Amino acid sequence: MSIVSSIEELERIYGATGETSTAKVADRITPYYRAYIDAAPFAALATSGPEGLDCSPRGELGGLVRIHDERTLMMPDRRGNNRIDSLRNIVRDPRVSLMFLIPGHGNAIRVNGRGAINVDADLCNSFAINGKAPRSVIVLDVQEIYFQCARALIRSELWNPARHVDPKSLPTPGDILLEMSEGRVGGTQYDEEWPVRAAATMW
Repeated sequence: MSIVSSIEELERIYGATGETSTAKVADRITPYYRAYIDAAPFAALATSGPEGLDCSPRGELGGLVRIHDERTLMMPDRRGNNRIDSLRNIVRDPRVSLMFLIPGHGNAIRVNGRGAINVDADLCNSFAINGKAPRSVIVLDVQEIYFQCARALIRSELWNPARHVDPKSLPTPGDILLEMSEGRVGGTQYDEEWPVRAAATMW
């Protein structure tokens, strides 16, 4: 096994970065990038903390994030599993990265910046859905934004319905919980109750 141990060696292997890879980078949300963010119902949120890295899925139709101004994004922290891994990390290390995906579109949008957890009541209430406000809002100071070329999504055929995986071919969350907890939680009952429980706690 040959391990690369220096940036110089890495750059010799990959060569110079093309202009199209650098010209697309902005330090603010331009009108074109705004159009992409507004259309994206899903993003992966990456954070870093003392225990290591975390990447959390975030999704919502009709406004995953709010563009406060050209350098500020606001993302409500909707109901989840209460692990708060991402929030713990942001409190201790504000570096944050988001990757937005748009169903059917080949390009992803990447945003890097610094985040903060805001619990102002008026701000949280402004994100309320069905009368339920998030407990906090992640406020992201945008430092750079750019599009990622479509090769990965083309290679994966992510949006091709013919490539969708049959859920029945995989273990269920109940199966995983049952195994990992040595039978204490999970199983068929968990899987059967999950849709109703999720619908009741979506917001």
